Amino acid sequence: MLTAALLTLTLPFACFVLLALCWPLRHQGKLAGAISAGVSIISCLSAVRLLSLLMNGNTDPLVGVSHTTPWLIANGKTIAEIGIHIDGISASMLVVITLVAACVQVYSLGYLADEPPKNIGRYYTWQALFIPAMGGLVLAPNLLQAFMCWELVGLCSYLLIGYYWTKPEAGHAAVKAFWITKFADMGILAGLCLLYSTTGSFDWDVSLATSTATAVAGLIFLGVMGKSAQVPLHIWLPNAMEGPTPVSALLHAATMVAAGVFLVVRAYPIFVQAPDVLVTMTYIGAITAFVAACTAVVQDDIKKVLAYSTCSQLGFMVAALGTGSFLGGYFHLTTHAFFKALLFLGAGSAIHAVHSNSIFDMGGLAKKTPVSAAMFIVGAAALAGIPGLSGFFSKDIILEEMVHGGHWLPLALLLVAAALTAFYMTRVVVIAFFGTPSAQVEKAHATPWLLGAPMAALTVMAMVTGYTGGELGKLWGGDIGFHVAPIGIAATALAIGGVVYGILLYGRGLQGPSSAALRGFILSGPVDGFWRGTWRKGLLPFAQGIAWTDRYVVDGAINWFGWIMIRTSESVRKLQTGRAQDYTMAVIVGLLFFVIYGAVGG
Repeated sequence: MLTAALLTLTLPFACFVLLALCWPLRHQGKLAGAISAGVSIISCLSAVRLLSLLMNGNTDPLVGVSHTTPWLIANGKTIAEIGIHIDGISASMLVVITLVAACVQVYSLGYLADEPPKNIGRYYTWQALFIPAMGGLVLAPNLLQAFMCWELVGLCSYLLIGYYWTKPEAGHAAVKAFWITKFADMGILAGLCLLYSTTGSFDWDVSLATSTATAVAGLIFLGVMGKSAQVPLHIWLPNAMEGPTPVSALLHAATMVAAGVFLVVRAYPIFVQAPDVLVTMTYIGAITAFVAACTAVVQDDIKKVLAYSTCSQLGFMVAALGTGSFLGGYFHLTTHAFFKALLFLGAGSAIHAVHSNSIFDMGGLAKKTPVSAAMFIVGAAALAGIPGLSGFFSKDIILEEMVHGGHWLPLALLLVAAALTAFYMTRVVVIAFFGTPSAQVEKAHATPWLLGAPMAALTVMAMVTGYTGGELGKLWGGDIGFHVAPIGIAATALAIGGVVYGILLYGRGLQGPSSAALRGFILSGPVDGFWRGTWRKGLLPFAQGIAWTDRYVVDGAINWFGWIMIRTSESVRKLQTGRAQDYTMAVIVGLLFFVIYGAVGG
């Protein structure tokens, strides 16, 4: 197992080093892309091999196996270790990461084929770095290593969002994502400091007093809110769509944004000691799911529809973890990764065909790209929770746990969000694929196989992952079984109702609610305005005050002291004339002084 785990991480990292240092190879864009994509496929196969060994071997997937080495040593004491920890939770997530990454990298070979070669090489250099960064987080044996890789994943996100660096919007989006997530990450850093100062350890499962656990879990959850785009720290994710669509599929839908949810799953022993934090998570997750779903309803940009949908689904996961539904939240993370990556790649195929992000420029696209349209519809149905597809099974578990825990308000918000999800995805499908054809559609072309093949693989996963709950439950230490329950029936009825209403409304050629004023009013405008106001009227003046203090008070005091020293030294320097007779006279005067002083004193 150790060999398979190391191969999964080291091959992509070696590819990154090769592309980063060997600029002639990096500037051969398609060759660099082919190497990186090939390495990602091998990495995926190694991860699958690791999971199969864990499932069929003698190692208990709940306990796992660790391979670590001392890292920080002070006064003979080991402060932290680095290495890998392989168990059912990490091995399954590693498969998700590498499988989606392999599909995205192969897809990118076709999607970015017209880009300048050096840009493609730059893109694949950063893509190659993402796999070991995210894999290092997933396999981390403690919170310290997880945080280090967490920051490295954030760096990959920043670089790839700003891939189109000549576009001001892309640069602004990258900086916005960077600062918001860094602000949230300060919470994790503070939580780590508190954890170590209290326990002398960075382990996942330390025993804490309730007050300490509440503080540590609350600080960690602040970082989770940033990375996993929970209200009000969600505002960076829609802007992240300025990056290439494959980046949106990999980082901002399937894996990186789910890192926050994974961190809670891994550190769940700490969170269960902080019941107040869990309750807060339940409400924040439910509110995020509801408000983001409302916003998705009025988006015309297909990628932003999916971006707000991702915020909403992450809200489902966070709410599930808050109710104690460890299995439900993690299972939904797994199923969501595949069908949301499929949806983004399907959106990229549509954008590639019509050269526009607007769903109203894609009318009738199903006739031009029937295969990719069919795969997109499968992903949309899975997201909507249509029975038989993966999203149906994982959402059902979350809603059942809400009922069992008596969380009625969050349950109501999630039910409305589920109905809205079915509605806005039906809106996208009807308008983009079956609506009135636009001028761009007349020139559209069929989906190339480099784009279609990865979508086909993800389509299969979106269809079958829901049926793997029993096996995944064994890996995670629980029972994920499906059974008919009233809440599941109600959720299915709402989803089907949302689909029917969407077909009836948009099938008649209506555009529905999509005015700019309404889009701004529902969520993005007020929250973005709040953060802009906080930045301009709060943080920026504060930073300017600190800068003034540093320049004129701190630097002024140091500069004044230096000026005094210079003037004093200039005065004293005049005593050094370089003439021997002056020094002789000084010695005589000094000697006389001591003689007289001795005589008087005597």
